[in-house]
Amino acid sequence: MVRRPSFLRTVSDFVLGEPSRSRLPERVREAIEVQQRRSELLIVLVQIPLIVFFAILYAISPKTFSSEMFAPVPWTLAGYFAFSGLRLILTLRPRIPAWLPFVSVVVEIALLLTLIWSFHIQYEQPAPFYLKAPTMLYIFIFIALRTLRFDPLHVLVGGAAGALGWLALVAIALASADDIDLVVTRDYVLYMTSNTVLIGAEVDKMVVILSVTAVLALALVRAKRLMHNAIVDNARASDLSRFITPEVAQRITGADRAIEPGYSEVREGTILFTDIEGFSGISERITPQTLMTALNEYFAAVAQVLERHHGVIHQYHGDAMLVAFNTLDDDPDHAANALRTALAIQQLVNGRTFGDGLVLKTRCGINTGTVVVGAFGGRDHMLFTVHGDAVNIAARLEQLNKSYGTYVLASEATIAAAGPAFNVAAKDSVAVRGRISAIRCFEVESEAIQPQPRLGAGGTLN
Repeated sequence: MVRRPSFLRTVSDFVLGEPSRSRLPERVREAIEVQQRRSELLIVLVQIPLIVFFAILYAISPKTFSSEMFAPVPWTLAGYFAFSGLRLILTLRPRIPAWLPFVSVVVEIALLLTLIWSFHIQYEQPAPFYLKAPTMLYIFIFIALRTLRFDPLHVLVGGAAGALGWLALVAIALASADDIDLVVTRDYVLYMTSNTVLIGAEVDKMVVILSVTAVLALALVRAKRLMHNAIVDNARASDLSRFITPEVAQRITGADRAIEPGYSEVREGTILFTDIEGFSGISERITPQTLMTALNEYFAAVAQVLERHHGVIHQYHGDAMLVAFNTLDDDPDHAANALRTALAIQQLVNGRTFGDGLVLKTRCGINTGTVVVGAFGGRDHMLFTVHGDAVNIAARLEQLNKSYGTYVLASEATIAAAGPAFNVAAKDSVAVRGRISAIRCFEVESEAIQPQPRLGAGGTLN
């Protein structure tokens, strides 16, 4: 019986986004931590030019107070700059203290609010004067900077510090009044044109601070969950591509819709079957570990040949491989590329040994025709491969190499599609099990040497 999610769980998923489907691997968490350290450094590097900008703006702005009066702005900017320098040093350490991001946002907002509080002293005004300072808008910059770290908790701490700090400034302004009834007003015009306090306006400011904080934190929670799921999917796809060819992995992960059994496409392609000669005898003579080492070296070397000629491995079966051309990516020269691949494999295995000095002769069967490429199997376990009569013929040709003492046999269809660029020797017409008509086969000996064009008089081609 399938349990339906609870109502609260459904609402939570709708608001916060789908939760992480699985635990992040340790290597992924380490990569995220590295990015967060870089984000912390980025925040500091953004703040330092901001401080310099404030200092320049203060220096060039006209002063409305006498030079003998106490000017708190330079002292506040100097304290902020010193704190940012200390924070930069701590951020450049191999491991950032866990408390640093939380303390830094609280200290920064406290310095800003202290600066705002000092305005009434600087300009010799009653305390409510500072509540109208537009400088309070910088609170939103300090909160927004925390989104660079991609952690909603730091945004919430910044928002809470801003709202509570502003509440403290309002309380100080009210406490400083000799008669609170004369300071508090409900007249908006009077509020805007005098040093009075409109409680509703100050509550609005705190509500806006908390609302912006909540929206940013919610956006980060949703984005973080989406990022975690995307990282997990990307890690799985990356790991998957190590077990299947990148072309197949790309087709599966890049599909517009989820691949289901029966997803298929009919294409004209060329199939190459490979098999190691005498593999059973080889595996009997050596240890499994030695055999595994040799096979890994062999498959890695053959895979490089296939990549050069656009071949895609669809299946491994013991020592055998099913390779297809023009089944996933368009390759108008697929037949010739398959023949070049088979010849290159011969050159590879004849020129080296694998593992503990093993010689791995390889037989190849090649055929061109219509194939079906797609997902085959059950819903929970599928194989993305190729099927069709053309595939069966290629497998049969690979086996016929034993009878002829050859290593590369191709069908007439492949030879015709590849053109006259190869030296071939005709063999017999061979009956294939399950087919009425026989198949003409050819031994592929080498790629024909193309004559180089010669320059005639005047530099023209002959």
